[in-house]
Amino acid sequence: MRQGELVFVDSGAWIALALSRDPFHGRAREQWDLLQGAGAKLHTSVPVAIETFTFLDRNANRDVALAWKDAIYKGGNVKTLPCELRDLEQAWSYFRRHDLHKLSAVDATSFAIMKRAQIRLAYSFDHHFAVVGFRLVT
Repeated sequence: MRQGELVFVDSGAWIALALSRDPFHGRAREQWDLLQGAGAKLHTSVPVAIETFTFLDRNANRDVALAWKDAIYKGGNVKTLPCELRDLEQAWSYFRRHDLHKLSAVDATSFAIMKRAQIRLAYSFDHHFAVVGFRLVT
């Protein structure tokens, strides 16, 4: 990873960071420290924020979800990108691909948003990002 590189943070990474019982928690913390040390410019999206908040609210509790929300907005360290209509329209094309079995609509919109924002690196534990050509934080 290059110093100051743009990085898109996916729901799985946010969830793994927030929940110590998550099987990816240790790896997520290591990667988070790597990103912080490299001065990565972190981005996420409105759909990812909604998906993450909903997951934490339902699978942990409202306080955990609100603490996560407060943490990502604190200090302006994470830029939240909107999902535009053109992103949604572009996202549907991913569902025609046979190599993207069990793709979520949020992931498909993430791909479109990342392309529009010219972000090539994903902080994610979802292999679909690599399948469509993005690099994963390792």
